[in-house]
Amino acid sequence: MSDVAEGPRHTGGRGGVRLADLRGHNTALVLDLVRGAGRDGISRPELALRTGLTVQAVSKITGRLREAGLLAAAGRQESTGGKPATALRLVREAVQALGVHLDRDGVLVVRTDLTGRALARRRVPLDLGRGAGEVVDVVAGAMADVLAGEGGHGEAPGVVGGAAEAGVAGGVTGVGLRGAGGTGARAVGDGDARAAGDGGGGAWAASEGGEPPLLLGAGLAAPGPLDHRTGVLHKVSGFPGLDGLPLAAALSERLGLPVVLDKDTNAAALGRALAGDARAFAYLHLGTGLGAGLVLDGRLYRGPRTGAGELGHQVVRLDGPPCVCGNRGCVEALCLAALAAGDTAEAARVLGTAAANLVGLLDVELVLLGGHRIAAAPEAFVRGVTAALDARASRTGTEPVRVRAAEGASGAAGGGDGAIAEGAAQLVLAPLFGRLPAEE
Repeated sequence: MSDVAEGPRHTGGRGGVRLADLRGHNTALVLDLVRGAGRDGISRPELALRTGLTVQAVSKITGRLREAGLLAAAGRQESTGGKPATALRLVREAVQALGVHLDRDGVLVVRTDLTGRALARRRVPLDLGRGAGEVVDVVAGAMADVLAGEGGHGEAPGVVGGAAEAGVAGGVTGVGLRGAGGTGARAVGDGDARAAGDGGGGAWAASEGGEPPLLLGAGLAAPGPLDHRTGVLHKVSGFPGLDGLPLAAALSERLGLPVVLDKDTNAAALGRALAGDARAFAYLHLGTGLGAGLVLDGRLYRGPRTGAGELGHQVVRLDGPPCVCGNRGCVEALCLAALAAGDTAEAARVLGTAAANLVGLLDVELVLLGGHRIAAAPEAFVRGVTAALDARASRTGTEPVRVRAAEGASGAAGGGDGAIAEGAAQLVLAPLFGRLPAEE
């Protein structure tokens, strides 16, 4: 591994456009519309029409975004009688982010571009039972490997400001955004960033001027319970030794970049909410454990203590087998026991029972299934959960709730868990576009 694995390069200095200056409602609205326009781009007059802002206000906003390196000209549009308007497009390679999924048996790190598209990934084994120190060491090492490009091909990314500026638990507001020569981020070409599989990190590619892309920060998704506001883990089921670990702050200090922590299922649900799956849905993740991410009325619902969605520890059999949480007959324990016995149909039936209870409580319109256990037999789980929900609908006379495997769950890279790591990256990317739907 090359020397760049020691940590990313800081890019603080004079003349940069600060990210705080780009964090207003109107700026986020414009940036999100440009992102939605794709490579063809969108003109300033059209942006003014769709936002209700004046052309002058849009010009001022897009000028700052171009100075920051986030927008570029996409060519001129067809004239409708006057001077052809210049279309603007998102420079998606200018700013990148890390998404980290910390699971009970390993850690997956992905590097994404500004739109959340995965460019590289690395998975390493990890036993959460080895203690807080080893958890921090292994996660920080995996993140550093991806930052370094796994072998040192190309230059590591510049960090957007410092962790101290960012307020690691509260997001990335106030971090400086600066590019080459102090005039904004320099973009890299699409073909320059090499995608990698689970053993490689890919290379950081430089722009024409030799500058690497800028790193916005890292989103970290971990098993609950935890506090997303402070970035602290609580008593993760089966691993009480992690209680009180300030994981976000520890990683931020180790790597020198902002780190935001949330529950694994919340990160996955956020990714699906941004994809527009539905306005009221539950994402059920069955991997080494079982949990749910909830989106209600278009907003991610965490609960006042980041405790919403603990579906796996809903008791459905009073005299059932013991669970790692201390209860008996939890959905998680029953599902995992059935799978250990090779009875996928029974695991799907139990999961369907829990899903039906959840639908009865929250009236969601869609149930998404994800995780590597689902990826191993997606049709069987969709069939089992659908049967339970259809039976409930028949009893209540209500419309059946849709069930499907989440995007990436069927044989996806990362063993079906990529949705969580990619959703974690959105924890730091989505606020730029005003797209972090959350109920505080």
